[in-house]
Amino acid sequence: MGMGLISGLYEWKLKNAIKNQEIPKHIVLVLSESDLLADEGYDKIRSFVCWCKEYGVKIVTIYISIIELKQELSKKICLKLSTELPNAISEITRNINVITRLDKEIKIRETDGMRIDISLGYSGKYELTRAVKDIMKKVESGTLEPEDINEEVIESHLLFKFEPDLVIRAGGKRLTDFLIWQAVYSELYFTDMNWLDFRKIDFLRAIRDFQRRQRRFGR
Repeated sequence: MGMGLISGLYEWKLKNAIKNQEIPKHIVLVLSESDLLADEGYDKIRSFVCWCKEYGVKIVTIYISIIELKQELSKKICLKLSTELPNAISEITRNINVITRLDKEIKIRETDGMRIDISLGYSGKYELTRAVKDIMKKVESGTLEPEDINEEVIESHLLFKFEPDLVIRAGGKRLTDFLIWQAVYSELYFTDMNWLDFRKIDFLRAIRDFQRRQRRFGR
């Protein structure tokens, strides 16, 4: 029996196992900028978004970590990705929003269809730091009392409002600090496979792994 046939049978088995079970509503994909340097990187992003749409995922957040380089070079990288990434997936959905370190809010372009949030270097540490600064400004102005600061207040000052169900880290063993607050109860899925080698069968494995876990949400 050929390897292609075996792989096809395994994929068919995974599809049947996934069917009629809970599908994560919000998936986060964590990548590094080097994952997108090759032309195939955009093709793989397009395929990933297609797989998510096929299985009914409502929100996909793609985080691209940007190496701290000279400010001008980092801006050029962000400008390149913020232009090319949406173009690569615009035929799948028009509800695409790009966020960079210079942004204070998510730019909502369209609201119909599967939502794609693309974060370029907007790390969790940076997000929490900005939230704390905004809260302190309100305390200093007298519009917020220190004793009124709670989880709800902090969450209201975070840029990303959606808690992910599943976080996929391709091609690495370490998770970045993206969505430190929001992903505290998320299921994490790591694969050593390089992003360019990530296949649909690997996506299905991640979904199946999510379905097998008993989520406790901190309880």
